[in-house]
Amino acid sequence: MAGHAAGRDKTAERPVGSALERAGHFVWLTARVLEQRRFALHFLDGDADAVETALLAYHNDDDGYGHALDPDLRGPSSQPLHAAHALRLLDETGRCSGQRVERLCRYLTAVSTADGALPTVSPTPPGHPRAPWFPATDRSPGSLLATGPVVGALHANGVWHAWLFRATDFCWAAVDALEKPHPGEALAALTFLDSAPDRARAEAAAARLGRLVRDQHLVALDPERGGTRGTRDVDAPWEGADEARFAYDFARSPESLARRWFSDAEIDRSLDFLEHAQQPDGGWPLRRRPWAPAPRLEWRPILTIESLLTLRAYGRPVT
Repeated sequence: MAGHAAGRDKTAERPVGSALERAGHFVWLTARVLEQRRFALHFLDGDADAVETALLAYHNDDDGYGHALDPDLRGPSSQPLHAAHALRLLDETGRCSGQRVERLCRYLTAVSTADGALPTVSPTPPGHPRAPWFPATDRSPGSLLATGPVVGALHANGVWHAWLFRATDFCWAAVDALEKPHPGEALAALTFLDSAPDRARAEAAAARLGRLVRDQHLVALDPERGGTRGTRDVDAPWEGADEARFAYDFARSPESLARRWFSDAEIDRSLDFLEHAQQPDGGWPLRRRPWAPAPRLEWRPILTIESLLTLRAYGRPVT
């Protein structure tokens, strides 16, 4: 009887309702406070102040962000990729300005490499775990992966700081030098180009990048057949090498320069796939092999919110 009751309880807990209602059930059940408040902001008329308050828990005395804000970098230490994550949230809440960003730029200046860029990973004390695709070195070179999203977010919000001048030059040089990018590099380049001040140059660079993405099979245009790692025969140094990328991963909204890379049919096919990828528990899946239990648990609510936002940006019903 006890086993029968337990099975009945599990069935009762499976969420029902619209995609949004099922996703909400998943978020309330599994997400960190930060993602719960972000979900409420976007879909339940929640308060931006609540998101910013939750984000403060990840802020460090060096004015960077740590404490696994990016779930693949564990431990309390500040990291450039945490800063990129924080800027995305500040952009969403309309708070990417003022003293909070001035202080963050001081942190970025302090951790920059000799060429004015950000390393993918800064050195951390022993015992702070990280995903296996992040290099464990004492000194990492400047990277487009870390620098592009940060520079893009700051330009998108009209921020000007001395750090931005060299960092922007680095991004332009890195984008122009791309020949066989990994999907993570292409996404970072796109984030920069979507907000780069020189719009004519950005559009030309994005068109070239789109040709690389398509010609090198960095995007799965038929999602039902799965993805590809592209034509570069190397292991991914910064993300799960088995993670497929789809058209909606690049063109997160119709306003992105990447929308021009895909036909209407290709975008619709990818959105159909995204819409139907919602799991029975209400959340969207992590498409790469998890390297530890906590990152898998923490990433899924983030991916769930981003999936809903992408669907909504294209006018797909989520309510």
